[in-house]
Amino acid sequence: MLSPFRWAGQLLFYAAAALLTGFFATRPVWPQFPKDKAQITIAFAHGGERKEACKKLSAEEIAKLPPRERRPSDCGRERVPLRFEAVLDDRLLLARTLPPTGLSGDGPSRLYEKRAVPVGRHTLTLRLADSGRAEGFDYTSRFELELAPRQNLAIDFQPDRGGFVIR
Repeated sequence: MLSPFRWAGQLLFYAAAALLTGFFATRPVWPQFPKDKAQITIAFAHGGERKEACKKLSAEEIAKLPPRERRPSDCGRERVPLRFEAVLDDRLLLARTLPPTGLSGDGPSRLYEKRAVPVGRHTLTLRLADSGRAEGFDYTSRFELELAPRQNLAIDFQPDRGGFVIR
């Protein structure tokens, strides 16, 4: 049987351990993001055009194929890499060449980037080339922004809605 002094000692020890744990759980304060900055997050997955154009098969070529594999055209799987640029107030913020994913290079290209930017009024221009062209871009979107301190602006790419969208 424990004596009252042992009970009090254990209680004091557990209380000190709980207070110490509570203190270090809240201290030191670590700021996750600067107070005077905003954040732009660009995240999307998009498949570029195929590297090779589809070849139309002749009737003889179709007949040579097994019945379950017969198709009117033969298309390569590999896709072109995407070219992406983000320009903030006429300064290049981000430029990437995004290779396609997948073992055969047939999956979508992916981008996930976060950038800290100054708060205030900005012009953001986003460009994407998904056709393999060497010059110019297939999609261009321009946004006039008013960014507040610690604001997180999320940007997605949706080609069916005309390009880049702010969420």
